[in-house]
Amino acid sequence: MKETLYFNGDILTLEKNLYANAILVRDGKIYKVGNKEDILRVADTNVEIIDLQGKTLMPSFIDAHSHFFAYSQTFLQPSLENATNFNDIIKIIQNFIIENNIPRGKWITAANYDHNNLDEKTSPTKEILDKAAPNNPLVIKHQSGHSGVLNSLGLKDLNITSETQNPEGGVIYKKNNKPTGYLEENAFIQYVQKIPMPSFDEIIWSIKKAQEKYKSFGITTMQEGMIVPLMSNILNYIKETKMLELDYIGYIDVQQSDSLLKDFDDCIKNYVNRFKIGGYKVFLDGSPQSRTSYMLNPYKNSTDGYRGYPIHSDENLEKYIELSLKNNLQLLAHCNGDAASYQYITQYKNAKKNCDLNNDIRPVIVHAQLLPTEQLDDVHDLGMIPSFFIAHVYHWGDIHIKNFGFERASKISLANSALKKKIKFTFHQDSPVIEPDMLETIWCAVNRVTKNGVLLGEAERISTLEALKAVTINSAYQYFEEDIKGSIKEGKLADLLILDKNPLKVNKMEIRNIKILETIKEGNTIFRA
Repeated sequence: MKETLYFNGDILTLEKNLYANAILVRDGKIYKVGNKEDILRVADTNVEIIDLQGKTLMPSFIDAHSHFFAYSQTFLQPSLENATNFNDIIKIIQNFIIENNIPRGKWITAANYDHNNLDEKTSPTKEILDKAAPNNPLVIKHQSGHSGVLNSLGLKDLNITSETQNPEGGVIYKKNNKPTGYLEENAFIQYVQKIPMPSFDEIIWSIKKAQEKYKSFGITTMQEGMIVPLMSNILNYIKETKMLELDYIGYIDVQQSDSLLKDFDDCIKNYVNRFKIGGYKVFLDGSPQSRTSYMLNPYKNSTDGYRGYPIHSDENLEKYIELSLKNNLQLLAHCNGDAASYQYITQYKNAKKNCDLNNDIRPVIVHAQLLPTEQLDDVHDLGMIPSFFIAHVYHWGDIHIKNFGFERASKISLANSALKKKIKFTFHQDSPVIEPDMLETIWCAVNRVTKNGVLLGEAERISTLEALKAVTINSAYQYFEEDIKGSIKEGKLADLLILDKNPLKVNKMEIRNIKILETIKEGNTIFRA
């Protein structure tokens, strides 16, 4: 029996009694919360006593939405995040080829370019990318994850020609009837899955590297936000070989659910070596910074009334929701635009009525960027959970002002409005879109400041306490794990963090500078700064 007693710090429980004097951890669970003297009476004589020396102990962070496998792959790819023009993109890729001695003909994937940050204010064409990698098929992925560009060899390898038709919910851009290399939404998502995977050894190395990063950010439960058949073997491998130190919850592509459910039949809603299937995932639209979110009203400065587009028809979406309800499996739906959330809410109502089932699947509105106030009552009544990508306010808030105007942009991520409606909501980072940095996300939620220093949506700012709940106890609720995770309470898992400062006691602008000193999973330290 392993026991640890923590005392002499700010022990932040996130329960009704917000602070505790001391806690006792026994065999991976929180055994006792109370005074040090009382705890010592029930503790073993060999208990390890940890003096926090004024530091803060709190529940660990729970990742409400990310793509862990895609994040791991970024360690094998050159990052274009700091590129400011096409020449930067060319040089970064050329240097990657030389430094890594990439052989001719091998696929190269580069990540995290954003046309909004380039001098040219547009995506490069295949001709530009041909200069970067003349002897290799190449794809560069937009930071949103919803679009990308292929070079000529990439187009050839994937057999994308002038005759190739757009898939439903996606666009293959062409000029003079020839592909430019730019693919959007379903076109990009479908074709990028056909690109050969890295070697097995490279994948395993990158997964270990990514897990270390998640631990360093204080996360003990993480998500795989979209499992496709290509990932089945590797996910089953890391499950069976017990590589996971963190709980890992996956959501399978609802369009390919029959085969995928068979691949993971032993861990549906059940952890096996820290991995389980939580339900289904569906994409309903694109990203606001790429102007592909599905909107009720046109984008600003749109000359043709353009308002994005849906990925699925109403009929198909209702079918997917009915499948989730009948199988009693949670459904995560990617919704950025208000028209996309309206579609999800409406079809969820219809499916509930048609199925005549009372299964509570806690459907999640992933991102919920432009979910408007008039839809919140339905969200509440249907038991839906908005998972806000609140860090968009900082990272792309200035772009949203350009795309929507200040008033509409101010209403992204309506956290305070949801709070007033007593709606449980969560926050996430959608990694690899941004780093899985929960403290930055909390900072964004309480300050709502853009990169250019614009206060965007002052009325939607929330308290630090409510922001902490969004990445702990609320996220546990989203996963149906509120009885075992998310707060410091007797009987729950000892998934904990030690911070150098208390987020509730520092200046709000200093929250993202707080240091994570230690991450603890079920009583065992898995990261120490």
